[in-house]
This record gives sequence, C-alpha cells and structure tokens, in this order.
Amino acid sequence: MKTPRLLCSTFATCAALLAMPAPAAEPGYSPYAERGFAERLLWGDTHLHTNVSADAAAFGNSKIGPEQAFRFARGETVTAHNSMPVRLSRPLDFLVVADHGEYLGVLPGVRARDPLLMQTETGRRWAGIIESGVDTTRILMEWGAALNANQDLIGSGAYRRSIWDQVTATADRFNEPGRFSAFAGYEWTSMPDGDNLHRVVMFADGAERTQQVLPFTALDSLDPEALWSYLDDYEKRTGGQALAIPHNSNVSGGLMFRPQDFSGAPFDKDYATRRARWEPLVEVTQIKGDSETHPLNSPTDEFAGYEIWDRSNLGMRHAQTPAMQPFQYARSALRIGLAEQARIGVNPFEFGMIGSTDAHTGLATAEENNFWGKATSGEPSHERAHMPFIRVADPTLMMKMSEMAASGYMAVWARANTREDIFAAMKRREVYATTGPRMQLRFFGGFNFEPGDASSADVAATGYGKGVPMGGELGKAPAGQAPRFLVSAMRDPIGANLDRVQVVKGWLGKDGKTAERVYDVAWSDARRPGADGKLPPVGSTVDVASATWQNTIGAGELSTVWTDPDFDPAQSAFWYLRVIEIPTPRWTAFDARYFGDTPDAARPAVQQERAYSSPIWYRP
Repeated sequence: MKTPRLLCSTFATCAALLAMPAPAAEPGYSPYAERGFAERLLWGDTHLHTNVSADAAAFGNSKIGPEQAFRFARGETVTAHNSMPVRLSRPLDFLVVADHGEYLGVLPGVRARDPLLMQTETGRRWAGIIESGVDTTRILMEWGAALNANQDLIGSGAYRRSIWDQVTATADRFNEPGRFSAFAGYEWTSMPDGDNLHRVVMFADGAERTQQVLPFTALDSLDPEALWSYLDDYEKRTGGQALAIPHNSNVSGGLMFRPQDFSGAPFDKDYATRRARWEPLVEVTQIKGDSETHPLNSPTDEFAGYEIWDRSNLGMRHAQTPAMQPFQYARSALRIGLAEQARIGVNPFEFGMIGSTDAHTGLATAEENNFWGKATSGEPSHERAHMPFIRVADPTLMMKMSEMAASGYMAVWARANTREDIFAAMKRREVYATTGPRMQLRFFGGFNFEPGDASSADVAATGYGKGVPMGGELGKAPAGQAPRFLVSAMRDPIGANLDRVQVVKGWLGKDGKTAERVYDVAWSDARRPGADGKLPPVGSTVDVASATWQNTIGAGELSTVWTDPDFDPAQSAFWYLRVIEIPTPRWTAFDARYFGDTPDAARPAVQQERAYSSPIWYRP
C-alpha cells in the first residue's frame, strides 16, 4: 500500500494528521501468512528412563543411555539387550529423558568404577555385588529402602554434579529446533510407604540455565510443596521455565488426588494456586496402567477399566481398596477440582491430559506390534508374558509382565517444533494423550459453532475463530445458550479405524455434589443407539492367532458439532473427548504369534485403544 500524501495548510493540521492511527493493513492474499495459532501436531514422550536411572540399571539396562535414547526417538535403529534390532514406525518429534534424580547415574558409574564413587563405602560395596555376578536387584531393594527412609547412601555432591552436567549437555546436543526437541528433565521419586507421588520435572531451557541447579529429589523432601518451591526458585534464579507432571496416580494408595496436603490438612487457596501453577498436566496413560477412570468411579461407563492396575500400590506393600479409587483417577480428580473451586475459590486440578511410556529400556515404544516392555527383562521373549514384574513377598500383590500396557504418547498442538513452542503448548494445556496410536484430534468449545462447521475445509481456523481449544476455558454463557463443541478426529494413518468419539462431562450440582456423564457424539457405520441409549458395539475383525485385523469396519474420520443438552449456566463443568478405536490385537497377541506361545489369560488378547483430550472448563 502507498503512503498517502499529506495535504495540510498549517503545522497544527499536519501534526494532527500524523498523530492519527495508520490505516489498517489490508489482508494479504495468502490466508496462512499471518496465522498465529497452533497448526503443527507433534508427538513425543516426556517420561523415558535409561541406564542412568538406578532401577533401570538394576533391572538390566547396561548399555542404553540418554544418547542412544535420543537417537532412537529420532528414528535410528538400536540394538536392544536381547540382541534384536528395534526401530520406531515413525520418529518422534520430542523427548524428555527423565531418569530418577535419586542416585542419578550411580549404577553406570559403579560399573565403571568412577573414582568419585569409589571414594564412598556404598559405591565400593555395590561394585563388589556387580562384579561378583550376584543378582543386582539386591541393589534395587537397597535403593528402594533408602528412598523410603529418606536416606542418601552415596552422599557425593561432586558425582551428582558431574552426571547432571552430562545429562543436560546431552539434551542440548540432540536439540535441533525445527526438527527435534530434546528436553532436560528428571523424575522426583517420592513414595511414602510405597504410595506413588512421583513427578517428572521438565525444563524448557538449555544447559546454560539447567546447570545452575541440581535436581531436587525425594532425598531432599517427599513433600510436593517442597518440589514446587524448588521450581519457583529455579525460575527466579535463572529466568528459565519448569513444570512438574504427576503420573501413575492409579498406584498412589489414594494420595495423588486426595484434597489434602502432604500433612493431611485440607487444601487452602494458596496450596491450590501453587498446584495448578506448577502441575498444569497429568500423565493419564503409560506402561504401568491407565489412569483415566476406574469402573468403581464410573459404573455406567462401558469403556471404563482400560488397562487397569488396581491390585496394590506402587511399592506392592498394601492392597488397594474401593475407598482409594476416587483419588487415583483423572476423571474423578477433575470432579474433585470443581468442588474444591467452589469451596476455596481455586481449582487445584484444572489439568490437561497426556500420555508417556515410563519405559526403563531407553526405548520409547508404545505400539502393540513394537512393544519393548517396561524394563530390559521385559523385552520380547518366550517368557515375558508370564513373568512377574517384580517378585514380592505377597503373591496376591504381584503384577505380571502381561499386565503391562503398551502405552502411551503425548500429542502437542504447537506453532513450531521448538522447546519454546512445545513448552508453551503444555502450559496452556493444548495437548492430549493416546495409548499409542497417533490419532489426530481437535476439540474446540464455544457458543457460536454451527453444524456445518464440522465439515469445514479448515477446522482449525474455524475452531480458533469461534471458540477456545482443548485446555481452555469458556467465557460467560449468553442467555439461553448452551456450549457447542467442534469435534474432529482422524485415525492414525497406519493404524486402526475409529469406533466412536465421546464427550465426557463432569459438573458440580446445586446440591454441592459432582456428577459425570459420557455422551456418544459421533460414531462409525450405520448404528443407532438402543432403547437404553447405548450405542451397539462396532464389532470386531481381529484374528487373534495371526494377530491381524481389517479396517472394514469403523471410520477413518469422525467429526461433528455437539451441543450439551444438559447444560446449566449456574453449574461449573468440564468436558473432554475420548476417542475409541475399533478392536485390535494387544501386544500379548503379537508376542504369541511371533513366539508360537499362548497369550496369558490374565489379560485379554484384544483391546480398543483410545485418546483423551485435555478438558475445556466452564465456571459461572
């Protein structure tokens, strides 16, 4: 556009004209040039362990460290401990190597007789155990007992510094903005009496900031509030960014989402504010079970109970009870958050949902036909489906390898594949979880969507233009209007068709009690809900013996605009999507076909994989 010529007779007139705002720029011809919303779907794992973790090394991971883990995630072929080559079907876009902060790098250092460790009594003794060929799970038992006793058996600050500097430098070396994002992080392993309170700590920054600190571990404190204080201090000291991601709430003994702090006191506003600030996401699916919901919490939900671990706590020290379950699963926690918001004015559980593997092999595999197990002892073999995960004194609490889930991954809607953009998407909760398949999922909420928007050629532009994406909050409801949700789901291009898309709603009633409901909003094939309102099953094409299925049922894509028929503008609520695939073989069926074995009857050989979006919230 040409600059207009100034035509004025006096200095004052010209000055007034110059002070006027410039004419609005005409939109360019390209509709994509000025778009500022998230258009790139990126896949990653924020919870992977290598031989730098004490338990991974004790389980047998002797050779796959952070460097090999990053190479594998980027698409390279790696040789596993069982001597088989392994490679992902498609590279990941980002990875957090999150080794346990407690005893970080100690076992590889002991094996190498690192001089700093050989100065310690424990280092010398553990080196003797390893060199004698005795089962290294003895070291793991000592490690676990020390954690529970809040005891540091090594005590070498110099060694901790040397390993942390290596970890952060390796992440920097593999970070390639635009191609692959490598993040520094670690796991804070608080586990009082075997109850899981673990968090993955993730940094957005490079070594110039992360090396200004050392990991804050459970040896420093078992209290999550102390961890948040560390994160706050890190950001103030370095100008960087960090967050914490809780996981395996399903084996927390009812502690993870109990509305009480570590001392047992009810949440207050300050606690809720800090928790929401530092923990914007929760890992709801991984190898040690799925934590979306439990049948006891959601008795009318026919899809509740996917890959459930509900026998014991993480330490396998005590059995779980029905009273624990509302405080162990994401959906019930989201409901508790609504009640806490009404009580204290802040929602402590306004979190997005992600998946990650928690593999201790250094191999971020989550596909059923490419599952390399939880630990190196669980890599593909004739025996793994029948092996125990860890042998414990009480056999009723012991979990088998066959009860491991080949799960999960995190999907991020970002503007670019950079640390900065991925971290920003995580903080605004524009992320979702899958149990492994790379389904593409969009979810927007607003009050102005129309039915035709579901068939828009550019669903994203329509969604951002008329509403808020997953992870967002709806504004005030216009009089007489209910929220409308724009839903779009596409199957993994090399995966199974979709059975259905569901909206899961939770709300706070006028009686002060929370409730939930699952709505089928889009589905495949010519099915109709029955008299009970339930949609008939999609059917199955699975041949268990050959571990195959056919995409002759289901749909490649499902989309709709759904209006909440039960909306009450006076009630707080949340909504999230659950996308269900058609039945496919479980990893145990692929094992049985390959090894000519019989699948363990402890778990079915067929499953329906799924994705969970982050919620959208409404408050009056």
